[in-house]
Amino acid sequence: MRLRQAGPPTPSANGPGLGRSHGDTAQRAGDVAGMPESVLVIGGGSDLSRAILRAFAGRRLRSVLLAGRTTESLEGAVEDLRGLLVPNVEVALLDVTDVGALEKFADLAAERLGAIDLVLIAAGVLGTSELANLDACSVASLVTANFTGPAAAMATFARVLGAQGHGRIVVLSSVAGYRVRAANLVYGAAKAGLDGFALALGDALVGSGVKVMVVRPGFVRTKMTRGRNAQPLAIDAPEVADAVVRGLEKDSEVVWVPPVLRYVFPLLRLAPRWLWRRMSG
Repeated sequence: MRLRQAGPPTPSANGPGLGRSHGDTAQRAGDVAGMPESVLVIGGGSDLSRAILRAFAGRRLRSVLLAGRTTESLEGAVEDLRGLLVPNVEVALLDVTDVGALEKFADLAAERLGAIDLVLIAAGVLGTSELANLDACSVASLVTANFTGPAAAMATFARVLGAQGHGRIVVLSSVAGYRVRAANLVYGAAKAGLDGFALALGDALVGSGVKVMVVRPGFVRTKMTRGRNAQPLAIDAPEVADAVVRGLEKDSEVVWVPPVLRYVFPLLRLAPRWLWRRMSG
């Protein structure tokens, strides 16, 4: 794992790091509508994270640290942010499944950004949906990529944000985890675990100044879902980004995208298993 500057840095009155110092907490508490100035993204090359960052850039975003497995996967996001004149952008090579590297990465990220307003957990892999193609290694790999690694990252950055006394963790969950379908059993089960972990972590952090927001999109048309049949109420990445912004403005704990799914999926959860199997086959 290493960091590099993505483009020319903008001088900062707070020293060599990208962001502001921990002493700026009082000023940051008055940020308009809770919009972040400094953001760390794990899974910085995903279509959803890029759309969310574009939405933030239109508000008050100044410093971004993008983390991903390869530099190539982050290049598009870097170009987006340069084009939107975000002053400070860095990239870091990080594989979220390498949980042993997360503590060191978190400390380095805090050193570079100074105070971190928001951590966006956007890492994930859809993987195969064919039971015949699943073996022990592929199941373990998918669970690690979609649950174990992101959950470990959330816990790690909860420590960092708790130490600075403020911050938000936004985790991209999925309706696939609300009631798991046989058609994507591993991805859905892993998202179910991540969703539950995120909600409980948010409860555990009450009073610390750190908040967790869980985002539950339905089917999103992105490069990850390309080639798959779109589900009812399918959406695009900018719709998820807009929902995230609204959720931050409202200080929401859970955000459904589109909002109607807030009512649809609790009803689906009540369906008997025989009916659910027919509906989700």
